[in-house]
Amino acid sequence: MDPRKLRLGFLFAAGAIVLALLLPSGPRSPSLLPSPAIWQTTACAGLLFLCAAWMANARATAFGLAGITLAGGATLAMLRDPAIAGSAGTGFWMIVIAVWLAAALCVVNLAAMRPLRTDRQNILNILVPLLFGAVVFYLWEVGVRGFGVPPVLLPSPSAAAAKFASSLPTLCTDFVQTFVRGVLIGYAIGCGAGLLVAILAHRYAFLGRGLLPLGNFFSALPLVGIAPIMVMWFGFDWPSKAAVVALVTFFPMLVNALAGLSASGHIERDLMRSYAANHSQSLSKLYLPAAMPFIFNALKINATLALIGAIVAEFFGTPTQGIGFRISTEAGRMAIDMVWAEIALAALAGMGFYGLVALAERATTFWHPSYRT
Repeated sequence: MDPRKLRLGFLFAAGAIVLALLLPSGPRSPSLLPSPAIWQTTACAGLLFLCAAWMANARATAFGLAGITLAGGATLAMLRDPAIAGSAGTGFWMIVIAVWLAAALCVVNLAAMRPLRTDRQNILNILVPLLFGAVVFYLWEVGVRGFGVPPVLLPSPSAAAAKFASSLPTLCTDFVQTFVRGVLIGYAIGCGAGLLVAILAHRYAFLGRGLLPLGNFFSALPLVGIAPIMVMWFGFDWPSKAAVVALVTFFPMLVNALAGLSASGHIERDLMRSYAANHSQSLSKLYLPAAMPFIFNALKINATLALIGAIVAEFFGTPTQGIGFRISTEAGRMAIDMVWAEIALAALAGMGFYGLVALAERATTFWHPSYRT
Protein backbone atom coordinates (compact mmCIF):
# COMPACT_ATOMS: atom_id res chain seq x y z
CA MET A 1 0.00 0.00 0.00
CA ASP A 2 1.15 3.56 -0.70
CA PRO A 3 2.98 4.75 2.49
CA ARG A 4 1.51 8.23 2.19
CA LYS A 5 -2.06 6.92 2.11
CA LEU A 6 -1.28 4.54 4.96
CA ARG A 7 0.20 7.33 7.07
CA LEU A 8 -2.69 9.67 6.35
CA GLY A 9 -5.28 7.00 7.19
CA PHE A 10 -3.74 6.14 10.55
CA LEU A 11 -3.43 9.86 11.34
CA PHE A 12 -7.16 10.23 10.73
CA ALA A 13 -7.78 7.24 13.02
CA ALA A 14 -5.65 8.81 15.75
CA GLY A 15 -7.49 12.12 15.27
CA ALA A 16 -10.81 10.35 15.71
CA ILE A 17 -9.53 8.92 19.01
CA VAL A 18 -8.57 12.42 20.19
CA LEU A 19 -12.06 13.69 19.35
CA ALA A 20 -13.57 10.73 21.18
CA LEU A 21 -11.72 11.78 24.36
CA LEU A 22 -13.23 15.25 24.14
CA LEU A 23 -16.78 14.64 22.90
CA PRO A 24 -19.64 13.15 24.95
CA SER A 25 -20.12 9.40 24.67
CA GLY A 26 -23.78 9.46 25.77
CA PRO A 27 -26.56 11.79 26.91
CA ARG A 28 -25.73 11.19 30.59
CA SER A 29 -22.02 10.58 30.07
CA PRO A 30 -20.28 13.87 29.24
CA SER A 31 -16.96 12.31 28.20
CA LEU A 32 -14.71 9.31 28.62
CA LEU A 33 -12.76 11.04 31.38
CA PRO A 34 -14.89 9.75 34.31
CA SER A 35 -13.90 6.21 33.41
CA PRO A 36 -10.12 5.95 33.86
CA ALA A 37 -9.75 2.41 32.52
CA ILE A 38 -11.63 3.14 29.28
CA TRP A 39 -9.89 6.49 28.91
CA GLN A 40 -6.45 4.92 29.27
CA THR A 41 -7.28 2.03 26.90
CA THR A 42 -8.59 4.41 24.26
CA ALA A 43 -5.60 6.72 24.63
CA CYS A 44 -3.24 3.76 24.19
CA ALA A 45 -5.10 2.83 21.01
CA GLY A 46 -4.57 6.36 19.71
CA LEU A 47 -0.83 6.17 20.47
CA LEU A 48 -0.60 2.86 18.61
CA PHE A 49 -2.29 4.43 15.59
CA LEU A 50 0.27 7.26 15.73
CA CYS A 51 3.09 4.70 15.79
CA ALA A 52 1.57 2.97 12.78
CA ALA A 53 1.37 6.30 10.96
CA TRP A 54 5.00 7.06 11.80
CA MET A 55 6.17 3.69 10.39
CA ALA A 56 3.82 3.54 7.37
CA ASN A 57 5.16 0.17 6.23
CA ALA A 58 4.40 -3.52 6.66
CA ARG A 59 5.24 -3.36 10.37
CA ALA A 60 2.60 -0.68 10.83
CA THR A 61 -0.05 -3.38 10.50
CA ALA A 62 0.97 -4.94 13.82
CA PHE A 63 0.57 -1.61 15.64
CA GLY A 64 -2.71 -1.01 13.84
CA LEU A 65 -4.08 -4.40 14.87
CA ALA A 66 -3.09 -3.78 18.48
CA GLY A 67 -4.83 -0.38 18.42
CA ILE A 68 -7.94 -1.94 16.86
CA THR A 69 -8.07 -4.54 19.63
CA LEU A 70 -7.81 -1.93 22.39
CA ALA A 71 -10.27 0.53 20.84
CA GLY A 72 -12.76 -2.19 19.94
CA GLY A 73 -12.59 -3.63 23.44
CA ALA A 74 -13.17 -0.17 24.89
CA THR A 75 -16.35 0.34 22.86
CA LEU A 76 -17.71 -3.08 23.83
CA ALA A 77 -17.00 -2.29 27.48
CA MET A 78 -18.77 1.06 27.14
CA LEU A 79 -21.90 -0.64 25.82
CA ARG A 80 -22.32 -2.32 29.21
CA ASP A 81 -23.18 1.11 30.62
CA PRO A 82 -26.98 1.66 30.41
CA ALA A 83 -26.32 5.36 29.85
CA ILE A 84 -24.55 4.58 26.55
CA ALA A 85 -26.23 1.43 25.24
CA GLY A 86 -29.12 2.46 23.01
CA SER A 87 -28.19 6.14 23.04
CA ALA A 88 -24.48 6.31 22.23
CA GLY A 89 -23.07 9.75 21.69
CA THR A 90 -20.61 11.27 19.26
CA GLY A 91 -17.52 10.30 21.24
CA PHE A 92 -18.48 6.64 21.14
CA TRP A 93 -19.02 6.68 17.38
CA MET A 94 -15.71 8.45 16.81
CA ILE A 95 -13.96 5.41 18.36
CA VAL A 96 -16.00 3.11 16.12
CA ILE A 97 -14.97 5.16 13.07
CA ALA A 98 -11.32 4.94 14.14
CA VAL A 99 -11.59 1.15 14.49
CA TRP A 100 -13.26 0.82 11.08
CA LEU A 101 -10.69 3.04 9.35
CA ALA A 102 -7.69 1.34 10.95
CA ALA A 103 -9.11 -2.11 10.15
CA ALA A 104 -9.63 -1.15 6.52
CA LEU A 105 -6.04 0.06 6.29
CA CYS A 106 -4.72 -3.16 7.85
CA VAL A 107 -6.76 -5.36 5.53
CA VAL A 108 -5.62 -3.46 2.44
CA ASN A 109 -2.02 -3.44 3.62
CA LEU A 110 -2.04 -7.19 4.33
CA ALA A 111 -3.69 -7.99 1.00
CA ALA A 112 -1.11 -5.89 -0.87
CA MET A 113 1.90 -7.69 0.61
CA ARG A 114 4.21 -9.41 -1.85
CA PRO A 115 4.15 -13.23 -1.98
CA LEU A 116 5.96 -14.70 0.99
CA ARG A 117 7.13 -18.18 1.84
CA THR A 118 4.43 -20.81 1.51
CA ASP A 119 3.72 -21.16 5.24
CA ARG A 120 3.59 -17.40 5.83
CA GLN A 121 1.48 -16.86 2.73
CA ASN A 122 -1.02 -19.44 3.95
CA ILE A 123 -1.27 -17.66 7.30
CA LEU A 124 -1.77 -14.35 5.50
CA ASN A 125 -4.49 -15.83 3.28
CA ILE A 126 -6.37 -16.88 6.41
CA LEU A 127 -5.70 -13.70 8.40
CA VAL A 128 -7.15 -11.28 5.82
CA PRO A 129 -10.68 -12.78 5.60
CA LEU A 130 -10.73 -13.41 9.36
CA LEU A 131 -9.91 -9.78 10.07
CA PHE A 132 -12.49 -8.59 7.55
CA GLY A 133 -15.17 -10.83 9.03
CA ALA A 134 -14.31 -9.80 12.59
CA VAL A 135 -14.72 -6.14 11.68
CA VAL A 136 -18.09 -6.81 10.03
CA PHE A 137 -19.37 -8.57 13.16
CA TYR A 138 -17.93 -5.81 15.35
CA LEU A 139 -19.75 -3.10 13.39
CA TRP A 140 -22.93 -5.17 13.54
CA GLU A 141 -22.59 -5.56 17.32
CA VAL A 142 -21.89 -1.92 18.13
CA GLY A 143 -24.42 -0.68 15.59
CA VAL A 144 -27.29 -2.74 17.03
CA ARG A 145 -26.45 -2.08 20.67
CA GLY A 146 -25.33 1.50 20.21
CA PHE A 147 -28.47 2.59 18.35
CA GLY A 148 -30.72 0.40 20.49
CA VAL A 149 -32.18 -1.63 17.63
CA PRO A 150 -35.00 -3.87 18.95
CA PRO A 151 -34.02 -7.57 19.03
CA VAL A 152 -37.21 -8.38 17.11
CA LEU A 153 -35.83 -6.49 14.13
CA LEU A 154 -32.17 -7.47 14.36
CA PRO A 155 -30.44 -9.16 17.30
CA SER A 156 -26.79 -8.55 18.01
CA PRO A 157 -24.23 -11.24 17.09
CA SER A 158 -23.57 -11.84 20.79
CA ALA A 159 -27.26 -12.55 21.42
CA ALA A 160 -27.43 -14.93 18.45
CA ALA A 161 -24.23 -16.66 19.61
CA ALA A 162 -25.62 -17.07 23.14
CA LYS A 163 -28.81 -18.58 21.73
CA PHE A 164 -26.73 -20.85 19.49
CA ALA A 165 -24.75 -22.13 22.46
CA SER A 166 -27.84 -22.71 24.60
CA SER A 167 -29.73 -24.54 21.84
CA LEU A 168 -27.10 -27.03 20.70
CA PRO A 169 -29.30 -30.16 21.15
CA THR A 170 -32.06 -28.65 19.01
CA LEU A 171 -29.58 -27.42 16.42
CA CYS A 172 -27.94 -30.85 16.20
CA THR A 173 -31.33 -32.49 15.59
CA ASP A 174 -32.16 -29.95 12.89
CA PHE A 175 -28.74 -30.44 11.30
CA VAL A 176 -29.18 -34.19 11.05
CA GLN A 177 -32.69 -33.87 9.62
CA THR A 178 -31.87 -31.22 7.01
CA PHE A 179 -28.25 -31.73 6.10
CA VAL A 180 -27.39 -35.36 6.76
CA ARG A 181 -30.67 -36.83 5.52
CA GLY A 182 -31.99 -34.32 3.03
CA VAL A 183 -28.95 -32.58 1.59
CA LEU A 184 -26.34 -35.34 1.45
CA ILE A 185 -28.65 -38.02 0.07
CA GLY A 186 -30.22 -35.73 -2.51
CA TYR A 187 -26.83 -34.28 -3.42
CA ALA A 188 -25.38 -37.73 -4.07
CA ILE A 189 -28.41 -38.79 -6.14
CA GLY A 190 -28.63 -35.59 -8.16
CA CYS A 191 -24.93 -35.19 -8.90
CA GLY A 192 -24.44 -38.90 -9.62
CA ALA A 193 -27.41 -39.03 -11.97
CA GLY A 194 -26.32 -35.85 -13.71
CA LEU A 195 -22.82 -37.19 -14.31
CA LEU A 196 -24.13 -40.53 -15.58
CA VAL A 197 -26.56 -38.89 -18.01
CA ALA A 198 -23.80 -36.52 -19.19
CA ILE A 199 -21.57 -39.51 -20.01
CA LEU A 200 -24.41 -41.11 -21.99
CA ALA A 201 -25.19 -37.82 -23.75
CA HIS A 202 -21.53 -37.45 -24.70
CA ARG A 203 -21.49 -40.98 -26.06
CA TYR A 204 -24.73 -40.56 -28.01
CA ALA A 205 -24.99 -37.11 -29.56
CA PHE A 206 -28.78 -37.20 -30.01
CA LEU A 207 -29.20 -37.42 -26.23
CA GLY A 208 -27.13 -34.29 -25.75
CA ARG A 209 -29.14 -32.34 -28.32
CA GLY A 210 -32.38 -33.50 -26.74
CA LEU A 211 -31.50 -33.16 -23.05
CA LEU A 212 -29.89 -29.71 -22.96
CA PRO A 213 -33.08 -27.83 -23.95
CA LEU A 214 -34.98 -29.85 -21.36
CA GLY A 215 -32.28 -29.04 -18.84
CA ASN A 216 -32.69 -25.33 -19.50
CA PHE A 217 -36.45 -25.70 -19.11
CA PHE A 218 -36.34 -27.58 -15.81
CA SER A 219 -33.61 -25.38 -14.35
CA ALA A 220 -35.91 -22.38 -14.85
CA LEU A 221 -38.72 -23.95 -12.81
CA PRO A 222 -39.30 -22.06 -9.51
CA LEU A 223 -38.22 -23.96 -6.44
CA VAL A 224 -41.30 -22.85 -4.51
CA GLY A 225 -43.43 -24.53 -7.17
CA ILE A 226 -41.50 -27.81 -7.18
CA ALA A 227 -41.23 -28.27 -3.41
CA PRO A 228 -44.98 -28.70 -2.66
CA ILE A 229 -45.28 -31.29 -5.45
CA MET A 230 -42.36 -33.28 -4.07
CA VAL A 231 -43.93 -33.16 -0.61
CA MET A 232 -47.20 -34.58 -1.99
CA TRP A 233 -45.33 -37.29 -3.90
CA PHE A 234 -42.79 -38.41 -1.29
CA GLY A 235 -44.38 -37.39 2.01
CA PHE A 236 -43.47 -34.91 4.74
CA ASP A 237 -40.25 -36.55 5.92
CA TRP A 238 -36.74 -36.24 4.49
CA PRO A 239 -37.34 -38.21 1.19
CA SER A 240 -39.28 -35.27 -0.25
CA LYS A 241 -36.43 -32.90 0.66
CA ALA A 242 -33.88 -35.26 -0.89
CA ALA A 243 -36.02 -35.35 -4.05
CA VAL A 244 -36.01 -31.56 -4.27
CA VAL A 245 -32.24 -31.48 -3.75
CA ALA A 246 -31.71 -34.16 -6.40
CA LEU A 247 -33.79 -32.19 -8.91
CA VAL A 248 -31.98 -28.93 -8.08
CA THR A 249 -28.50 -30.44 -8.42
CA PHE A 250 -29.13 -32.67 -11.45
CA PHE A 251 -29.02 -30.12 -14.24
CA PRO A 252 -26.01 -28.05 -13.14
CA MET A 253 -24.03 -31.28 -13.04
CA LEU A 254 -25.42 -32.37 -16.42
CA VAL A 255 -24.51 -29.12 -18.17
CA ASN A 256 -21.06 -28.76 -16.61
CA ALA A 257 -20.07 -32.40 -17.02
CA LEU A 258 -21.19 -32.44 -20.65
CA ALA A 259 -19.13 -29.32 -21.34
CA GLY A 260 -16.14 -30.89 -19.58
CA LEU A 261 -16.37 -34.14 -21.51
CA SER A 262 -16.18 -32.11 -24.73
CA ALA A 263 -13.22 -30.04 -23.52
CA SER A 264 -10.45 -32.38 -24.68
CA GLY A 265 -8.49 -31.19 -27.73
CA HIS A 266 -8.31 -32.70 -31.19
CA ILE A 267 -4.69 -33.75 -30.69
CA GLU A 268 -5.54 -35.79 -27.59
CA ARG A 269 -8.49 -37.47 -29.30
CA ASP A 270 -6.37 -38.29 -32.37
CA LEU A 271 -3.73 -39.77 -30.09
CA MET A 272 -6.28 -42.09 -28.46
CA ARG A 273 -7.50 -43.20 -31.87
CA SER A 274 -3.94 -43.87 -32.99
CA TYR A 275 -3.60 -46.19 -30.00
CA ALA A 276 -6.81 -47.97 -31.08
CA ALA A 277 -8.42 -47.13 -27.73
CA ASN A 278 -12.08 -48.02 -27.36
CA HIS A 279 -14.66 -45.67 -25.85
CA SER A 280 -14.23 -46.97 -22.30
CA GLN A 281 -10.48 -46.48 -22.41
CA SER A 282 -10.87 -42.99 -23.91
CA LEU A 283 -13.44 -42.14 -21.25
CA SER A 284 -11.22 -43.16 -18.34
CA LYS A 285 -7.91 -41.88 -19.75
CA LEU A 286 -8.96 -38.72 -21.58
CA TYR A 287 -12.54 -37.49 -21.30
CA LEU A 288 -13.10 -37.81 -17.55
CA PRO A 289 -9.71 -36.33 -16.52
CA ALA A 290 -10.34 -33.38 -18.86
CA ALA A 291 -13.81 -32.95 -17.39
CA MET A 292 -12.74 -33.03 -13.73
CA PRO A 293 -12.45 -29.22 -13.33
CA PHE A 294 -15.94 -28.83 -14.81
CA ILE A 295 -17.35 -31.61 -12.62
CA PHE A 296 -15.92 -30.06 -9.46
CA ASN A 297 -17.24 -26.68 -10.54
CA ALA A 298 -20.73 -28.23 -10.62
CA LEU A 299 -20.12 -29.93 -7.27
CA LYS A 300 -19.21 -26.61 -5.67
CA ILE A 301 -22.24 -24.88 -7.15
CA ASN A 302 -24.49 -27.70 -6.02
CA ALA A 303 -23.01 -27.63 -2.50
CA THR A 304 -24.87 -24.36 -1.88
CA LEU A 305 -27.90 -25.08 -4.06
CA ALA A 306 -28.56 -28.33 -2.22
CA LEU A 307 -28.77 -26.66 1.19
CA ILE A 308 -31.00 -23.89 -0.14
CA GLY A 309 -33.29 -26.42 -1.80
CA ALA A 310 -33.64 -28.54 1.34
CA ILE A 311 -34.39 -25.55 3.58
CA VAL A 312 -36.97 -24.11 1.17
CA ALA A 313 -38.63 -27.53 0.80
CA GLU A 314 -39.07 -27.73 4.59
CA PHE A 315 -41.29 -24.65 4.49
CA PHE A 316 -43.95 -26.69 2.66
CA GLY A 317 -44.21 -29.61 5.06
CA THR A 318 -41.84 -31.43 7.37
CA PRO A 319 -41.77 -33.24 10.73
CA THR A 320 -41.21 -31.11 13.82
CA GLN A 321 -37.51 -30.73 13.11
CA GLY A 322 -35.24 -29.30 10.47
CA ILE A 323 -33.60 -25.94 9.77
CA GLY A 324 -36.38 -24.68 7.50
CA PHE A 325 -39.09 -25.82 9.91
CA ARG A 326 -37.36 -24.14 12.84
CA ILE A 327 -36.87 -20.86 10.96
CA SER A 328 -40.54 -20.80 9.98
CA THR A 329 -41.93 -21.57 13.43
CA GLU A 330 -39.54 -19.38 15.42
CA ALA A 331 -40.12 -16.44 13.10
CA GLY A 332 -43.84 -16.81 13.78
CA ARG A 333 -43.09 -16.65 17.49
CA MET A 334 -40.91 -13.55 16.98
CA ALA A 335 -37.92 -15.46 18.41
CA ILE A 336 -35.54 -13.82 15.97
CA ASP A 337 -32.43 -14.81 17.93
CA MET A 338 -33.26 -18.49 17.31
CA VAL A 339 -33.87 -17.72 13.65
CA TRP A 340 -30.41 -16.21 13.38
CA ALA A 341 -28.93 -19.20 15.23
CA GLU A 342 -30.48 -21.49 12.60
CA ILE A 343 -29.19 -19.22 9.83
CA ALA A 344 -25.71 -19.42 11.36
CA LEU A 345 -26.01 -23.22 11.48
CA ALA A 346 -26.97 -23.32 7.79
CA ALA A 347 -24.12 -20.96 6.90
CA LEU A 348 -21.56 -23.03 8.81
CA ALA A 349 -22.84 -26.27 7.25
CA GLY A 350 -22.77 -24.80 3.75
CA MET A 351 -19.33 -23.29 4.22
CA GLY A 352 -17.92 -26.54 5.60
CA PHE A 353 -19.48 -28.59 2.82
CA TYR A 354 -18.12 -26.24 0.17
CA GLY A 355 -14.69 -26.38 1.81
CA LEU A 356 -14.65 -30.18 1.74
CA VAL A 357 -15.53 -30.19 -1.96
CA ALA A 358 -12.80 -27.61 -2.63
CA LEU A 359 -10.23 -29.71 -0.76
CA ALA A 360 -11.27 -32.78 -2.77
CA GLU A 361 -10.89 -30.75 -5.94
CA ARG A 362 -7.42 -29.64 -4.93
CA ALA A 363 -6.38 -33.23 -4.16
CA THR A 364 -7.87 -34.58 -7.39
CA THR A 365 -7.02 -31.90 -9.95
CA PHE A 366 -3.62 -30.79 -8.63
CA TRP A 367 -2.27 -31.16 -12.17
CA HIS A 368 -4.56 -28.43 -13.51
CA PRO A 369 -2.84 -25.18 -14.65
CA SER A 370 -4.81 -23.14 -12.12
CA TYR A 371 -2.91 -24.88 -9.27
CA ARG A 372 0.54 -24.55 -10.76
CA THR A 373 2.91 -22.05 -9.18
